[in-house]
Amino acid sequence: MIGRLKGTLVHKQPPWLIVDVHGVGYELEAPMSTIYDLPELGQEVILFTHYAQKEDSVSLYGFLRENERRLFREVQKVTGIGAKIALAILSGSSVADFLRQVQAGDTAALSRIPGIGKKTAERIVLELRDKAAEFPLGAGAVTAKSAAGAMAFDPMSEAVIALQQLGYKPAEASKMARDAADDGDSAEAIIRKALKAALR
Repeated sequence: MIGRLKGTLVHKQPPWLIVDVHGVGYELEAPMSTIYDLPELGQEVILFTHYAQKEDSVSLYGFLRENERRLFREVQKVTGIGAKIALAILSGSSVADFLRQVQAGDTAALSRIPGIGKKTAERIVLELRDKAAEFPLGAGAVTAKSAAGAMAFDPMSEAVIALQQLGYKPAEASKMARDAADDGDSAEAIIRKALKAALR
């Protein structure tokens, strides 16, 4: 199992990253909470990782903070939640905000996350409320400089692609990105504002 990677960030196209470790490029999927805080391309990065193997695929997920990886794993123990929804949770809110919503039984807020309906939100509250009260909220993080980094496409296209990866339909993702974007915004800035507006 791969639990941690330390290498050079060579590619970033939300939600995908490639980290070069001694000449081997590891492709990872990461939540926006991690992508927002990545260093510039060409800089060193340290990621906590989660390795998942299915019958027809192998996936590697990367997180700057240990508590994000732990939450990613915990929420997938809830019936009906897989990796895609777990990434959407971490992309739309901080660990602390999500846990507060769970403890408060705020199913309305949880239902605004892509892929989570009312029944799934109720299951999350039922199954995670006790764990949420004991969940560590300490830093548990590897520090990294926050930077936009270079993108393969224009920021608007990157934002739309990332929003679709998080579960929004193409037309909805395009509208969210257009409504959120200001001149000069990076893809991360557009995504952050679009998610904030959608989950408000």
